[in-house]
Amino acid sequence: MCETEVMDLSSSIIISGAPGSPYTRKMLALLRYRRIPYRYVQTSAARKLGLPVAKVPLLPTFYFPDDQDGQLPVTDSSPIIRRLETLSAARQVIAPDPVVAMLDMVLEDYADEWLTKPMFHFRWRYPADIKRSAEVLPHWRHGIATDAQIKAHGDEFARRQIDRLGVVGSNDTTARVIEDSYRRFLSAFDAHLTNFPFLLGHRPGAADFAFAGQLTQLAQFDPTPMAITLENGGRVYAWVSTLEDLSGLEPAPTDWLTRDAIPDTLHALLAEMGRVYTPVMLANERAVKSGAGQVNAVVDGQPWQQRPFPYQAKCLRWLRDAHAQLSDVDRAAFDSIISGTGLEAIFAVPAL
Repeated sequence: MCETEVMDLSSSIIISGAPGSPYTRKMLALLRYRRIPYRYVQTSAARKLGLPVAKVPLLPTFYFPDDQDGQLPVTDSSPIIRRLETLSAARQVIAPDPVVAMLDMVLEDYADEWLTKPMFHFRWRYPADIKRSAEVLPHWRHGIATDAQIKAHGDEFARRQIDRLGVVGSNDTTARVIEDSYRRFLSAFDAHLTNFPFLLGHRPGAADFAFAGQLTQLAQFDPTPMAITLENGGRVYAWVSTLEDLSGLEPAPTDWLTRDAIPDTLHALLAEMGRVYTPVMLANERAVKSGAGQVNAVVDGQPWQQRPFPYQAKCLRWLRDAHAQLSDVDRAAFDSIISGTGLEAIFAVPAL
């Protein structure tokens, strides 16, 4: 039995972004799956069209129709996904079971806040990856330009991004932790895909699109992680292309995993998350709260240092708020699923 499609959106959403943005790719794939009408505008064209600039200009920017026949710019992919859930009842990506939905939320945050670290690390650490990004990404941002202009834009952009490696924690000390974690992630996810087409069963959740967004870059654009992906996760490489357009998939309500039948392969992936994502997120939160100038942690037995990132402290607060809003029965069920993975520390009361 397939779900009846009822579209509540009265007009197309505009989304402005770029192919080199994992969050743009995340949201485009989600819109296609949900069959939500949209118009995609490259960042270079958005400026020419005179679209308003968001308070925090990020990729992608969504433009929702407002009450004055204008366009309201909105950023931040995770809240946008939940906003879209309220606008259209068809083909939703948040599971109706609160426990499965909570798992989805944690998985999505891991993709958005941890998998972006290897993405940024590989892209701006190794010469071949820097070269590809410096030569290609400016075309998506600036449109028509001469070779000299593209080179100037690429060189300047590469300098800025390399200077930001410390923001995501990429340095000589942490490089091995990041790269080893990516290899383990690939092995765990590849094993899960042996029996399930998506993270939470036989239909995609929000986290699938978050994973796919990062992997459009890691697996299919940047040469160093692409080679690692093909070596350690052939299914993952193929899965990314599949996720690009799921508009033809017909999901059924019974396609979600159930809370009492979480497979071992998903537990293994959750354990990898707890191994690296948990200690970094908690250490970052402590640094933000205390006003420290540096995040210090031990990850997988190795020292970890990065600059504090206030947004990720907010992410932890949102996760805890959602966890607190579960019923006692649902919270106990969720806590039982993540027990022993390392993720349970996220939901303990943080201490400075």
